Amino acid sequence: MVTRLYSHPVFLEHLTPPGHPERPDRLRAIERVLDDEAFALLERVEAPLGDRSSLLLAHPDAFVTRVEDSIPPEGIARIDADTSVSPRSYEAALTAVGAATAAVDDVFAGSAGNVFVSSRPPGHHAEHATAMGFCLFNNAAIAARHAQKTHGAERVAIVDWDVHHGNGTQDIFWSDPSVLYCSTHQMPLYPGTGARDETGAGNIVNAPLAPGTGSDMFRDAFRSRVLPALDRFRPDLIIISAGFDAHHRDPLAEINLDEDDFDWATGQLMQAAGRHCGNRLVSLLEGGYDLQGLAFSVAAHVARLMRG
Repeated sequence: MVTRLYSHPVFLEHLTPPGHPERPDRLRAIERVLDDEAFALLERVEAPLGDRSSLLLAHPDAFVTRVEDSIPPEGIARIDADTSVSPRSYEAALTAVGAATAAVDDVFAGSAGNVFVSSRPPGHHAEHATAMGFCLFNNAAIAARHAQKTHGAERVAIVDWDVHHGNGTQDIFWSDPSVLYCSTHQMPLYPGTGARDETGAGNIVNAPLAPGTGSDMFRDAFRSRVLPALDRFRPDLIIISAGFDAHHRDPLAEINLDEDDFDWATGQLMQAAGRHCGNRLVSLLEGGYDLQGLAFSVAAHVARLMRG
């Protein structure tokens, strides 16, 4: 089973202010660790530029235009206190969407067994009509809608293990039982959503974790909340919002996972994909802000994807 990696140099040209945690060095750290000979069989493909029409699968036209219009001719402009754009940010975001939709095409066509997309800006905080939390467009939501529209997927599951709750993904699918959204995340923490009683149309499964949580409680949340929800839902595709900021080294949160936990969680979701959707699994990079923790965690994640 071939594992495919999508990335693109334009992702390095989405610039943020000095000292900002969501910075180009994140992808450079991932590139370095995946240059190891252990990843020689990883199939590397340059991400294609997405179509503007793909953005409209999850966002209204007026919002997309507003993001386009926010792009400065030079320097850096702020959308909010946390979220910035630079001259090539729209192109980077559209390429991230292109990679996400191409990854979905790959797993439905069988040209790849699973896919990891190493892109930025991330996406899971982007709501239906709001860019926030470092995110412009919701890559996972667009990928899910693309699977439904293009490949006839009836049920798509998004599993989000980023340490911050994916309020944007929850917002977009709140009333849509055709998409299951499961999230493990620290609470309390930005953005303040993700309580267990936030259940949408019965399709939202939140598993908040207290600060200081380690491997045992994270894995218990997976076993008791996420995996049973997937087995009940029986998805046609699993998308991972793969943030690695629950790593114990990460500066933005207080969850104490390590690379073995991401290896284990990846394996659990691969098994679920094997049970329900012909192994179709797409993983999209979200957060992760300590460069060593991010790089080692991505390496463990991709190595597990490659083991099949």
